[in-house]
Amino acid sequence: MSPKLLFPLLFLPFLSLGANRPNVVLIICDDLNDYVETLGGHPQAKTPNMKRLMDRGVSFTQAHCNIPICNPSRASLVFGLYPHTSQLYGFEKWQDNAIVKNSRTFMDHFRENGYHTLGTGKIMHSGEHKEWVEYGNDSDYSPLAHRDGKNVAHPDVPAPFRDDFDSIDGSFGPLRKVEAPFSWKSGSWRKLEDFKYNSEDDRDLTADEKNGKWAVENLKSLVDSEKPFLMGVGFIRPHTPLIVPQKYFDRFPLESIELPLIKRGDVDDTFKHTVNSSEDDRSGDRGSKIYDQLIKSYGGDRELALKKFIQAYLASVASVDDLIGEILDAIEGSPLKDNTVIILTSDHGWGMGEKDYLYKNSLWQESTRVPLVISAPGLTKPGKCEQPVSLIDLYPTLLDLCGLPSNTAKNAKGRPLDGHSLKPLLADPNGKWAGPGAVLTAMYQWANYYDPAKQNYTLRDREWRYIRYENGKEELYHVAKDAHEWTNLAMDSAHEATLVSYRKQLLKRIPKSIPEPKGTAETWMGKYFKKHPAADSNKDGKLTWSELQAHKKATAPKK
Repeated sequence: MSPKLLFPLLFLPFLSLGANRPNVVLIICDDLNDYVETLGGHPQAKTPNMKRLMDRGVSFTQAHCNIPICNPSRASLVFGLYPHTSQLYGFEKWQDNAIVKNSRTFMDHFRENGYHTLGTGKIMHSGEHKEWVEYGNDSDYSPLAHRDGKNVAHPDVPAPFRDDFDSIDGSFGPLRKVEAPFSWKSGSWRKLEDFKYNSEDDRDLTADEKNGKWAVENLKSLVDSEKPFLMGVGFIRPHTPLIVPQKYFDRFPLESIELPLIKRGDVDDTFKHTVNSSEDDRSGDRGSKIYDQLIKSYGGDRELALKKFIQAYLASVASVDDLIGEILDAIEGSPLKDNTVIILTSDHGWGMGEKDYLYKNSLWQESTRVPLVISAPGLTKPGKCEQPVSLIDLYPTLLDLCGLPSNTAKNAKGRPLDGHSLKPLLADPNGKWAGPGAVLTAMYQWANYYDPAKQNYTLRDREWRYIRYENGKEELYHVAKDAHEWTNLAMDSAHEATLVSYRKQLLKRIPKSIPEPKGTAETWMGKYFKKHPAADSNKDGKLTWSELQAHKKATAPKK
């Protein structure tokens, strides 16, 4: 057979589907960084099932989120719109956003085009139910430690960390039997229930285990479905609280834990903290505070503190990997394997002490990078793709793979998709595609009104990462030579031309200033600032919400 004919024939199983459109299973983890086998984030990561999917699909080694915090990242993913397009940067409900509520989520668009859609767990940050034909379990961060009528940190976590960050970000440790006054709780924020734990053989299922079981049971029932289906499975771990069964902690003995490569003093040439504090004060930055307080809680023993947290994170990742393995088994052991696209990703990453920072919501590699694996039977040429891409590209990729129309706006108030299909890179991981050379990521900073021109952004391509904060401060890393982003070259005159070039590229990709509508909380804060200039406690010329609240409390009449 002629080689020219052989190559097209490789794609016949996928391309000949016609009306028999492929099924889609999207697995999204929460706060999963590159602590995944083959991605190099941590040498002790044990994720054989994620690797199994990589071996049969394309792994995008430089995939990035478009905003590294839960709600806006997930909104960007499911609506296919950049934050600067939607103006959804924070934790406001998407149902209140004029642009996204008039655009279709990818699950709603699939439903409109003949797919049976079903989901479970945390796919979006709110409004899950109505976007799916079938919906399983609500988002549930449990098991949560409970004491004296409120959720608290895991009993093993020392103070002040447990008190400062409480039951979610301040909590990590093995799921085990606890004694009164402690107990375990499960459920959504609105309704907590008792979580039974007597032993590993006599306990309730965790939220993630319930979602994994739900997915497997539904996959078995969908084998003979007449309709193609789109399934979304949202796992909470490794989002905090990092509480999973003891057996996963046992896989990573504390004394064996290796710390990530961290350059001492690496934070000194960075400016992330200046967004919320002055240049010589990092106390207003949550990631910096989490890092500092964790170490303080272990008597200043930085190595022990980081080992404790990393052990819990690796254990949480391993727990999700087992559940992913069960989903893969259900697909691979049935006829679904020949006609089901599988996608694995996360909403954003998580820093592990690099730059004295332990959190998400930064514009550095640890926070923006996510795993992204796509397996499309008959199409994907297994391998790694080093082209920088982002989560904004998932929606158009799904439409391209399934042959669905690209008009996803409900009406003229909606917006067309911002991303580009990754399908060409599935067929040839080293090939070309229509997307930009650099991925764009914004950074959340709490506000009532978000002017896109006055937010924090980064561009990341194969050679460089450029960061521009809303106050005009900049960072520039030659990532091709400095993968850990240790040396900020923005102040180096030898790289002035590169800095200017990326600054121009960034400013071309984000819109001009969009004036604040009259009557918003920001307008009201401006009037308060004008009347009470002393409320600006750090004297940086702008009033934050915390400063306003503190000033109102300090000046309130004594009762």
